[in-house]
Amino acid sequence: MLNKEIVIRNKLGLHTRAAAKVVATASTFESKIVLKYLERTADCKSIMAIILLGAPKGVTLELSVTGSDEAAASDAIKKLFENRFDEPE
Repeated sequence: MLNKEIVIRNKLGLHTRAAAKVVATASTFESKIVLKYLERTADCKSIMAIILLGAPKGVTLELSVTGSDEAAASDAIKKLFENRFDEPE
């Protein structure tokens, strides 16, 4: 199991388009990928779960990844957040 903290850097937070990119990325991996914000958790393969986190810009999320490809999955999700979901701001 890998745990990392990631910060939401894009202007709109985890909105629908960003959540869709998380799901698309997570779905390419076998591992279980979970985001935690405050007391809420979301399976990264569920767009509704991610949107319902309600996580705005600037907050820190806990990323937990468990499985055979956990290192690659963790790196891919972290990179997505670091690149602000390829959004300009």
